[in-house]
Amino acid sequence: MTITISVLDQSPIYPGESASEALAHTVQLAQKSEQLGFRRFWVSEHHDSELLAGSSPEVLISYLLARTEKIRIGSGGVMLQHYSPYKVAENFNVLAALAPGRVDLGIGRAPGGLPRSTQALQRGVSDPASLTDKIAELDQYVHHSLPADHPLIGLKASPSPEAPPALYVLGASVGSAEIAADLGLPYVFSLFINGDEAVALEAIRSYRNRFNGAHGTQPQAIIALAVAVADTEEEAASLVGSQKLVKIHLASGKTLTLGTREQAEEFGRQAKEHYTIEEHEPFITKGTKATVREKFEALHKASGVEEFIVTSNIAPFDKRLRSFELLSEALSGTVAEV
Repeated sequence: MTITISVLDQSPIYPGESASEALAHTVQLAQKSEQLGFRRFWVSEHHDSELLAGSSPEVLISYLLARTEKIRIGSGGVMLQHYSPYKVAENFNVLAALAPGRVDLGIGRAPGGLPRSTQALQRGVSDPASLTDKIAELDQYVHHSLPADHPLIGLKASPSPEAPPALYVLGASVGSAEIAADLGLPYVFSLFINGDEAVALEAIRSYRNRFNGAHGTQPQAIIALAVAVADTEEEAASLVGSQKLVKIHLASGKTLTLGTREQAEEFGRQAKEHYTIEEHEPFITKGTKATVREKFEALHKASGVEEFIVTSNIAPFDKRLRSFELLSEALSGTVAEV
């Protein structure tokens, strides 16, 4: 069995710390991830948040590429619903030209913030294209493959890097898996957001069964999950603390996952529609090295997935670093060489 480990960091701002300190932690964690031999390091996009510092992944990625040497750096993900696919392609083509073969472009489907930040990001935008159409167009720009009937045929997203950024679709539902499959793109299921392992396994199965290989690509499924590793079971449980998985269900039919109940309530107020909130125990793989290794092996066996993107919201930061060190040790002998 071979397991590949990658990292997603959301640049959490711990109590009493500044955004600058949070971003400095992200840089340190990227360097530690490279030292430990992990495959890729992704950063997220969140807006109008006092809890997370990463609002501009493309800017942060450029800095991380300059502060590391070989690990792949990418977005987990860019919230494409707010942006022009052409501009996103240009941004990531520049990054890919600066660091050939090291840039990933993960596309998220959530708004990445509260309704007012969505309104600000989309102010003056009237493009009616669906997110699926935007992902398809982004892929075409990245690979210079606009179809002959495209109204902008001949347009290219410059520069043209020797190795274009690798595109991934992120999601937490069977529906998102089907979008990735229909587009023939790699897929990442966010188990730390959905929290239901059965849905994750169903999504991965649907993705593989439905995958469109017309462009010569093969299905590539990844699972993203939260992990906390410590020297004892008790310490691992204390590191997780009272974290909750908070979901808001809007009357319009949308369901979103927020960081706290307070955020969910504020989202409902800004959305100006009826809502309900539910809280669950989060899906966190936690425990000692032996316990965590056993859980990874079980999920690998159940899903057939060989790469896992790990995220962690552990405070203080030194415990977070130590958790990743212990994870590397736990999977020693199973982790793929980069």
